[in-house]
Amino acid sequence: MDCIRMSHFVLFFTVLSAVLAVTFGDSSTDSYWLHRIKSKLVDPAGVLESWSPTAHVCSWNGLRCSDDEAYVIGLNLSASRLSGSLPPEFWNLSSLQTLDLSLNFLTGSIPPEIGQLQNLRTLLLYSNSLSGKIPPEIGLLKKLQVLRIGDNMLAGQIPPNIGNLTELRVLGLAYCQLNGSIPAEIGNLKNLISLDLQENSLSGLIPTEIHGCDELQNFAASNNKLDGEIPASIGKLQSLQILNLANNSISGLIPTELSHLSNLQYLNLLGNRLNGEIPSELNHLVQLQKLDLSSNNLSGSINLFNIQLQNLEVLVLADNAFTGSIPSNFCLKNSNLQQLFLAQNKLSGGFPLELLNCSLLQQLDLSNNNFEGELPPSFDKLQNLTDLLLNNNSFSGSLPPGIGNMSNLENLYLFDNMITGSIPVEIGKLQRLSTIYLYDNQMSGSIPMQLTNCTSLAAIDFFGNHFSGSIPETIGKLKNLVLLQLRQNDLSGPIPPSLGYCKRLQQLALADNKLSGVLPPTFRFLSELSTVTLYNNSFEGPLPESLSYLKNLKIINFSHNKFSGTIFPLTGSNSLTALDLTNNSFSGSIPSTLAISKTLTRLRLATNLLTGNIPSELGQLTKLAFLDLSFNHLTGEVPSQLSSCQKLQHLLLNNNQFTGKMPNWLGSLQELGELHLSSNNFHGPVPAELGNCSRLLKLSLDTNNLSGEIPQEIGELTSLNVLNLQRNNLSGSIPPTIQQCKKLYELRLSENFFTGSIPSELGRLTELQVILDLSRNLLCGEIPSSLGNLLKLERLNLSFNRLQGEVPSSLGKLTSLDMLNLSNNHLQGELPSTFSGFPLSSFSGNDKLCGPPLSSCMDSAGHEKNKLSNTAVICIIVAIVFTSTVICLVLIYIMLRIWCNWRKVSISNSEGAGIEQKREEEKWVYGDEKKRKGEYWRVNSMALVPSQKEHISSSCIFHVKMDTQNHGK
Repeated sequence: MDCIRMSHFVLFFTVLSAVLAVTFGDSSTDSYWLHRIKSKLVDPAGVLESWSPTAHVCSWNGLRCSDDEAYVIGLNLSASRLSGSLPPEFWNLSSLQTLDLSLNFLTGSIPPEIGQLQNLRTLLLYSNSLSGKIPPEIGLLKKLQVLRIGDNMLAGQIPPNIGNLTELRVLGLAYCQLNGSIPAEIGNLKNLISLDLQENSLSGLIPTEIHGCDELQNFAASNNKLDGEIPASIGKLQSLQILNLANNSISGLIPTELSHLSNLQYLNLLGNRLNGEIPSELNHLVQLQKLDLSSNNLSGSINLFNIQLQNLEVLVLADNAFTGSIPSNFCLKNSNLQQLFLAQNKLSGGFPLELLNCSLLQQLDLSNNNFEGELPPSFDKLQNLTDLLLNNNSFSGSLPPGIGNMSNLENLYLFDNMITGSIPVEIGKLQRLSTIYLYDNQMSGSIPMQLTNCTSLAAIDFFGNHFSGSIPETIGKLKNLVLLQLRQNDLSGPIPPSLGYCKRLQQLALADNKLSGVLPPTFRFLSELSTVTLYNNSFEGPLPESLSYLKNLKIINFSHNKFSGTIFPLTGSNSLTALDLTNNSFSGSIPSTLAISKTLTRLRLATNLLTGNIPSELGQLTKLAFLDLSFNHLTGEVPSQLSSCQKLQHLLLNNNQFTGKMPNWLGSLQELGELHLSSNNFHGPVPAELGNCSRLLKLSLDTNNLSGEIPQEIGELTSLNVLNLQRNNLSGSIPPTIQQCKKLYELRLSENFFTGSIPSELGRLTELQVILDLSRNLLCGEIPSSLGNLLKLERLNLSFNRLQGEVPSSLGKLTSLDMLNLSNNHLQGELPSTFSGFPLSSFSGNDKLCGPPLSSCMDSAGHEKNKLSNTAVICIIVAIVFTSTVICLVLIYIMLRIWCNWRKVSISNSEGAGIEQKREEEKWVYGDEKKRKGEYWRVNSMALVPSQKEHISSSCIFHVKMDTQNHGK
């Protein structure tokens, strides 16, 4: 019985083996693993549906078998939309020679088991989402000839084991996140033809060992972080055709050894830090077709000559520091040069006429240099030119009419030069012209109607010239026009109705002209219009209702015109980002339908005749950053719903008739940089919550009815530049916390009721420059000397207060002052000498001040002493005259006495004198001490002692005469 069962089992196994042999042949092992692979991959496109046990494995989609169909040697499922990670079963397909899973959505890492595929010659895993590091085991694939695993998210370093792949011909590791340096082992790849390492984060030097890649034709390592110099050993790569090292940090000189690369066709070194001159040896690269040395630090003259570089088609030397002009033998008549980019250098001289020999030239860019002089009239020699960029130079003269013969011209950039004259009518011949930029020149005349024959025109920019006359009536012929920029000219007249037929127009800028009239009704056809700026013209009348149909409008600026009526037609766009109607005559209320424009960031309706309240619906404009409703007749309170506009940076409601208290919720607007609520009827205190607006730069609350003290929290506005609280009813002292606003350059607190002294802390506001105005308050005390630290201050006004004491000498250091007013205080003392140049009115009303420009302090002191009444002055004068008269009489009397005594002495020898006479003399000479004691005019007794015989009567003069007569008898 057991034998029978055994025979049945053998028979079953034999039949099964036969069936498997028929079905799978000798590839049964590979098919097993392929079925496992299929089960682990996500196949939304069904590319693996043919992988069925009922079909021979060699007929399955994407597979290639050996000639005897014994093994699967190729698997190509490129661009099959497969996803999932790499199944490990792949590594059991040991006969695989080609594995191509590129251009899918595979994730995960490349497993190290890949080293088991010893027969692999081509491995293509590029353009997936593989991550992780490149496994070092990849170096075990000794037969590998093509390895392309770029355009993934692979990171880490390039394993040096790659140097073991000596059969490798193509190595593609571009567009990953690889870092580290290029391994020197790369030089072991003797058979390498293409090395692509671009778009990684590789750093360090280019290994000199790279010269070992004898067969290398393509070396691309652009957009990495490579530094150091270009190794001279690259010059040994005789087979090299493409060398791309762009956008690294390579420095030093361009090695002359590059001239040995006789097969080089493409050389790109842009975006590095190369310096010095271009080696003249590069002229030996006779096969060179494209040369890009732009965006380096190269200098000197351009010494490349077409006489040798006859195959050169593209030359890019922009953004360097080349000087001089273009060599005279730069371009031959049989030149192949098609693109020449020399922008952003320091080239000079006139327009290089040598370039007119480059008859095949299609693109010429000489912009941002120092070229000057007139444009050549023979421009039309460049018949193949499609792009002419001469902007940002100093070209002068007029635009040559010959430019109309350049029939292939598509883009003409002449902006930012000094070109004069008018646009030649020949411009109308340029049927392919798409862009014409003439802005920032000095051109004049009218815009020729022939320009509208250039029906391919998509962009016209004539900004900043002197064009006059009207906009061509036939402007509507430009059906492809997207941009029309005519701002800042002298254009006049109305907008042509035909403009409405430029249905592709997206940007219309007619501002800063002399245009007038009403907007044509054809505006409604400009359905793609997104930006329209008409400001600074004389447009008038109401806005046409057709504007409400322009649903794509994003930016509208109609300011500084004469528009009137309501602004309702402009409220229909839900994509509007900026609306500016400033300085017109719009009336009525602000429409609540503006809230439809949820994307609105700027709303400016200032200087109109708007009335009513601010619609609460504006609070729905949560992206609003700029709200300007100033200089209108708006009333009521500011709606609290505006607190939802948390992105507000500028809130200008000044010069209206708003009432109520200043809202506390203003402090919740964290982005606020400018708050202007002046010239309204707000009352109550300044909200302390404003201290929360830490980004506030300008705070103007002047000319209201605000009361109370300045909150201490004002010091928390550390970014504040301007603080204006003048013309209110504020009181109390000036808070010293204001010193924390160290960026203030304008402080106005005048015309309030502030008391106390000026805080010395104001001297710490060293950035104050425009003005410090504390005038017309009730401030007292002395001027703090710390104000002398405000060295940048230009205007200081402390007038009409109760300040006293002297003017601090430290204020004399304020040499930047051009306006000073200390008038109408109680100041005294001498002014600093540096104040002598200010007018008398700066100090009037301070009677005790002196020094230039006032009277000198010496005169002031004498003047103080002379400040007596008229009666006192007369009394003093009388006293002086009386005293002088008495003194004179006494002196005369004394002199006569002396003379009399002398006379008596001379005649006393002939007469004696009795005792009585002696007593009489002594009484006269010495005087009666009882009667005359202490009198200031007592004479010296010793000087008048007479002879003892002398006799003097009571009347000296007459007695002398009498005595003489008796003596004669």
